[in-house]
Amino acid sequence: MKKTLNKLINHEILEKEDAKQILVNIAKGDYNTSQIAAFLTVYMMRSVTIEELEGFRDALLDLCLAVDLSEYNPIDLCGTGGDGKDTFNISTLASFVTAGAGVKVTKHGNYGVSSKCGSSNVMEFLGIKFSSEADFLKKSIEEAGICVLHAPLFHPAMKNVAPIRRELAVKTFFNMLGPMVNPAFPKNQMVGVFNLELARMYGYLYQNTDKKFTVLHALDGYDEISLTGETKTISNGSEGMLKPSDFGVDSISASEIVGGAGIPESAQIFMNVLNGRGTEAQNNVVCANAGVAISTVNNLTPKEGFEIAKESLLNGNGLKALKKLQAISAA
Repeated sequence: MKKTLNKLINHEILEKEDAKQILVNIAKGDYNTSQIAAFLTVYMMRSVTIEELEGFRDALLDLCLAVDLSEYNPIDLCGTGGDGKDTFNISTLASFVTAGAGVKVTKHGNYGVSSKCGSSNVMEFLGIKFSSEADFLKKSIEEAGICVLHAPLFHPAMKNVAPIRRELAVKTFFNMLGPMVNPAFPKNQMVGVFNLELARMYGYLYQNTDKKFTVLHALDGYDEISLTGETKTISNGSEGMLKPSDFGVDSISASEIVGGAGIPESAQIFMNVLNGRGTEAQNNVVCANAGVAISTVNNLTPKEGFEIAKESLLNGNGLKALKKLQAISAA
């Protein structure tokens, strides 16, 4: 690791295979916490290259506990986090709305590191059981339309990194990797990223796979469609811009989509939205993200996807998906 750190300090970059091997070595426990922290810190001070990101991704996918849910043709809706915006749990809510619309979801998530309340925090608070058992996950996706893949259960290799990430409490390149290393290897992906450079990297890496994908970055900094302005989109073979008017809605202010001060308050917002008691801004931002996920899988326009998502939310199908998942978890 000393040799690698000196290389990085001298502004050199890693080859793809070197990057992959370092993550494998971290997983094996070859490095101490100070070395790992120093390694992570380098990438807070300079951008990760495509080759490095690809190497890190390949290592995590090789090391993960894979689960085969391909028969359901699911999608994952996931943001990188790290945008510093502290929104409510938009992509997790959008996942349940998408499931309620009949599109199967394998939701990959984790506890919040750089945010107050990550996807796994709110799921755990609401009584969702985390499991890596294939039978449990299949039952969840068959009956609720969604299963939750809690990242630490599927990436045991990262146990050496998790406490360091918690102590650093800022975004690291692991934020960038999260959406790329879903252990179900879904063939459909909607991912929000925290800057344009990363959006282009994701677009490049996904174009070399067999996925149907949409990469999102709101130009005012959000790692999801925020409806506060325009959103850059990169998908199979095309790029574009999405405006609130493309969904038939007005733009909103940042203050309308902030999250709770802690996990209980975040969970309350979550349940208000699913119970039909969300504000118009909250409902619209959830349905815009769910709508793009639905349109990614079913080759629809974002507006068509939005209308399907709105119906799923307002007729209670998103809530039914959550209640079913809670029941399966409690059984």
